[in-house]
Amino acid sequence: MDRRKFIQTGIAGVAGLSLVRTGLANIQMTVPSDISVDRVKLGKTGLKVSRIAMGTGTKGWNYQSNQTRLGLDNFVKIARHGYERGIRFFDMADMYGSQPFVGKALKELPREKLTLMTKMWTYDEGSEKRESVSKTLDRFRQEVGTDYFDILLLHCMTKGDWAETRKFYMDGLAKAKQDGIVKAVGVSCHNWEALVEAVDNPWCDVILARLNPFQSHMDGTVEAVNELLGKARKKGKGLIGMKIFGEGKHVSDAERERSIRFAVTESNLHCMTLGLESIAQMNDAIERVMRNARG
Repeated sequence: MDRRKFIQTGIAGVAGLSLVRTGLANIQMTVPSDISVDRVKLGKTGLKVSRIAMGTGTKGWNYQSNQTRLGLDNFVKIARHGYERGIRFFDMADMYGSQPFVGKALKELPREKLTLMTKMWTYDEGSEKRESVSKTLDRFRQEVGTDYFDILLLHCMTKGDWAETRKFYMDGLAKAKQDGIVKAVGVSCHNWEALVEAVDNPWCDVILARLNPFQSHMDGTVEAVNELLGKARKKGKGLIGMKIFGEGKHVSDAERERSIRFAVTESNLHCMTLGLESIAQMNDAIERVMRNARG
């Protein structure tokens, strides 16, 4: 796809959709430079991913999110624009309802150039909503239109005993990993004890953790969380940051710059997922991330 054509047809219809709503109205809607997102090794997972993942779960719950609420056509425009600028990593979840959207956006693009990560909601033993992991994965693969996922996470671990209470899912994903249906497994954490378990547990290949310099929506102090992630990094785990802007609470120009600089140059993260809602937001994030990455 021709990026110049994208800019001409996409910015007018997409760029301003959510700027005011998210406090990013001051972003300048300029034609993007030729800077592309680079790729980094994700620990010892064997995966190489773009430094930015396109997040699809801003205010995501009940099978919808700000990204899906943009509508399919606008979502596809943003995702394709990201692909053209080097974002080849797409972060989904069943609970966001974003899997069919990503599947549509990436249809006909080369699968081997993409990193697809999604998250599985889990239920306690005896819940009527619990189904076999293989059945859930079959549905996920059909929705996205892929034979396999690069990363599959247990979604939103909020207690330190998840390795005991979610063993049913862990065993199912371990089998899927053996069968080549997923390449790496892990958890997204929303609790300090859950994060500690993720760092220590050998089952976990990838950790999605909340980290920003403002200690906003985090599971501990900035120093403590970053130090813990440093231990995980030494163990070879892949570390992906979320809530980089404190769930949208720190989005002034200076705060965006500080957040990106911290994530890229001061944290133990390998990469980050950003819940971008417009082409303008995406261009702004790409330019900030790559400027800091290149020093």
